Amino acid sequence: MKYRKLGRTDLKVSEICLGTMTWGEQNSEADACEQLDYAVDAGINFIDTAELYSTPMKAETYTLTEQYIGRWLKKRNRRDDLIIATKVTGKAAFIDYMRPDGQTPDLTPEQIRHALDGSLKRLQTDYIDLYQLHWPSRTVNMFDVRSFPLRAPKNDGVPIAETLGALGELVAAGKIRHIGLSNETPWGTMEFLRIAERENLPRPVSVQNVYSILNSTYELGMAEVSLREDVGLLAYSPLAAGLLSGKYIDGKRPSGARMTLYPHYFTRYEDREIDACVREVQQLAAECDLPVTRLAIAYTLYGNFVTASIVGATSLEQLKCNIAATDVTISDEVAGKLVKICNRHRSPCS
Repeated sequence: MKYRKLGRTDLKVSEICLGTMTWGEQNSEADACEQLDYAVDAGINFIDTAELYSTPMKAETYTLTEQYIGRWLKKRNRRDDLIIATKVTGKAAFIDYMRPDGQTPDLTPEQIRHALDGSLKRLQTDYIDLYQLHWPSRTVNMFDVRSFPLRAPKNDGVPIAETLGALGELVAAGKIRHIGLSNETPWGTMEFLRIAERENLPRPVSVQNVYSILNSTYELGMAEVSLREDVGLLAYSPLAAGLLSGKYIDGKRPSGARMTLYPHYFTRYEDREIDACVREVQQLAAECDLPVTRLAIAYTLYGNFVTASIVGATSLEQLKCNIAATDVTISDEVAGKLVKICNRHRSPCS
């Protein structure tokens, strides 16, 4: 396993981060423990979760993933060996079960404190190594929204200074070591950095955004921010919800697969260009004598603006194959070919 520096901190994290969002929905607690045992034995020291997991989000499974991890940490006594990352939910008017009295989740100081205390209790730990804002409070384009609203409000959402101030207090209290962003934009990232410097508040050390051969839009604006400001990318969905495995080509929907179980949850993965792009990646992987999934994950680790690629799986065999991407070093020539494939198909999962 290879390790990379987390932002400007002294922490070294495994370049493969263990993703956990299916635990509690598609994966049982026994599955989760099995994956954790294997991942840690393979050298992974970086585990990512969120208060709202598992996904798809619903009241019945909210917090289960953190609970599973917490019980595993207590049983294995491995807390100090690991970098634990979790997230506080951004503004979500469609959720009424996460906060007291049915409040809409948001990034207010009060709600951040409430959310963090809940995560600490479930994870059975006194501190979070990396506490991330799952998505912004303000209006942004993300998930299934491809364009910024033409008439967006200019000053909506909780002011970033208020959110950052609350995080600063929690860092000072020893409950958080470092903070990170997620599903963030170039403007938002730079604003957090500007306010952090101005107010002497904690500086974000990472941004967790989607990034894959099928969605390389991070390269358009965010990559430069990550590189020049040392706010590295934690790439999620490096296989584009499994599309890059090729299992969904020609409309196939394998039994038990996420897009089979939750067809309305992945509408951004229905572009007609996807199959053509995946076929080209499959051909290149065959030329490189590599499983296509391994090549796809290795691509997300090629850029020097990337800190880690977050991999998850619903089976241990899938996880083993995904983690093995750390053993792949793709050449500049192969990376160049993948860039051309990305550009030719214009990020069909964006």
